[in-house]
Amino acid sequence: MRSFFLPVLSLTLSLAASAIADPTLSPWKLHERRSHIPAGWTRTQKLDSSASVPLRFALAQSNIENIEALLYDVSHPDSPNYGNHWSASQIAAKFAPSTESIDTVRSWLIESGVEPHRMKLSPTKGWLEVASTVEEAENLLLAEYHVYDHETGTKHIACESYHLPEHVTPHVDFVTPTIHFDAKVQKRTDKSYGRVPIGQPGQGSTPKTTGQIDGLLTQIEDCDKQITPICLRALYGLWYQPVAGDKNSYGIVEYSPQAYVQSDLDLFAKNFSTGLEGVSPTLVSIDGGSVPTSASSFDYNGESNLDLEYGMTLVTKGQNVTLYQVGDSVEGASFNTFLDALDGTYCTFEGGDDPNQDPVYPDTASGGYSGQEDCGTVTPANVISTSYGYNEADLSAAYAIRQCNEYGKLGLMGVTFLFSSGDWGVAGNGGYCLNADGTQSPDGTIFNPAFPATCPYVTAVGATQVSSGKNVWEPEDACEQVIYSGGGFSNYFSTPDYQKAAVEGYLQANPISYSKDIYNSTGSRAYPDLSANGANYAVAIDGSFSLVYGTSAASPVVGAILTMVNDARISHGKPPLGFINPTIYSAGFAGAFKDITNGTNPGCGTLGFNTTKGWDPVTGLGTPYFPSLLAKWLTL
Repeated sequence: MRSFFLPVLSLTLSLAASAIADPTLSPWKLHERRSHIPAGWTRTQKLDSSASVPLRFALAQSNIENIEALLYDVSHPDSPNYGNHWSASQIAAKFAPSTESIDTVRSWLIESGVEPHRMKLSPTKGWLEVASTVEEAENLLLAEYHVYDHETGTKHIACESYHLPEHVTPHVDFVTPTIHFDAKVQKRTDKSYGRVPIGQPGQGSTPKTTGQIDGLLTQIEDCDKQITPICLRALYGLWYQPVAGDKNSYGIVEYSPQAYVQSDLDLFAKNFSTGLEGVSPTLVSIDGGSVPTSASSFDYNGESNLDLEYGMTLVTKGQNVTLYQVGDSVEGASFNTFLDALDGTYCTFEGGDDPNQDPVYPDTASGGYSGQEDCGTVTPANVISTSYGYNEADLSAAYAIRQCNEYGKLGLMGVTFLFSSGDWGVAGNGGYCLNADGTQSPDGTIFNPAFPATCPYVTAVGATQVSSGKNVWEPEDACEQVIYSGGGFSNYFSTPDYQKAAVEGYLQANPISYSKDIYNSTGSRAYPDLSANGANYAVAIDGSFSLVYGTSAASPVVGAILTMVNDARISHGKPPLGFINPTIYSAGFAGAFKDITNGTNPGCGTLGFNTTKGWDPVTGLGTPYFPSLLAKWLTL
């Protein structure tokens, strides 16, 4: 059952001459195979052979195999190039698909009978599109296309597997439409598994709430009952006033229709944030993202209100916070929608993503965003916090790997990406776990890791709590109130070098007794990287305060702490932190985190993993302590 953990398969086939235009193009290799139909989808009928299908070939990026080494060169504290981040033009030049890749794929298509006028290369040279019929696509890829129906009424075109000639395979990341069902990103759901637009009421949400608070508890002695900004400042030593706010930047990402309510931000500021009443984050609209004034409920506003109330308060009025509001309220957005806006080289054909995977703009629906898709139009902030995510198994490995490499490229540019690790322990969103055939269900028994948290080029943030009866001066525990800190081992990504010693140390000191059939024991990226409090937050929502829980609370808190470290570095003439993982795992930073040694992250019918001294797959390295981090980072 290990097979569904493998990103790319390589089965060599002999092909009959009648299947392709030129039999000399053999042998062929299996490029991707899907082991199951995703939840909610049913294969219904064979696709008509004369129907049109726009094939898109994602061309392999040059030097992408070296991205880890290149990223370490500017991110490892022992490197002489630490902090020498790249420009966007350097990134584009280094990773653009080679002329050889373009020519190889184009030549194969021409030899197979595709006329040149039916091929188009994207402006970024990352994608080659072919106007094709189903019959031709099936012959080109040795595939069989069917129509798939979703329980919501959505239809999709896909195949079970596809092949490429052996000499073409190294030049193509993946082809669409093929095995992928990677649609719009959704919020982590607590009620159901399935692809629903993010932020829609009735679909569950992260964070979670236990309801309204009868009365605010604002004393530091009450932090085991309610978390407020003073609790977080005491827990993590964040007593700092920014001095370089005009040169620094902190970004928080929200996906429409989830949006903040200004009156709630003002209510929170009135109680906790001197000078922030009436202050809004700087809105950067991506593909029609807006902040509507009509909706007001936890489902619509809980996430954004939480992120901004605590993010803005912890960095104080001296540091502006940028809100990236992504997607219109009709079509929604995917992570690729946001990444396209940050990096024009990531955009697909003619500035748009594949319509079978990502939203297409202009949105022709009533009330939709009618402008052109944002492509390379947004300057990324130094630190970007995101509290949304998939289950890793929702995506094909090729799709996840390509997106992960993009986070690596942005890390080269000096951007720190933070993602919440999920709220279901070792289970996936909604408590879904994997079955032996790769499907997901509530009664599955195989651990179901999160993405992008498992991408080795982002920093995954888990959750802790101040347990009942304890105070902020005592060690926190892993979060086991309402939510469980997401953590475990990737099924797609291998263990990065910066993490090997920490993970090996954990496994040696804490032998895992579970069967190797329920988690990936083959040496993979482990998460989270660090943690922060995620329980009992007092959040202003819909005109009153509610108790809120989630790793989505922890991520913006860590983002605020790192933003203040950047402020100090910038004020001393130093560059921003960029990708932090090689540094925080290094020996020199061992004392910069408060170790968490109590608690587990249950899921999939197990207690999950256990916390322990040092790194663990529940709380990572522990919680950040700002004075220690500041002192250590100022020496780099």
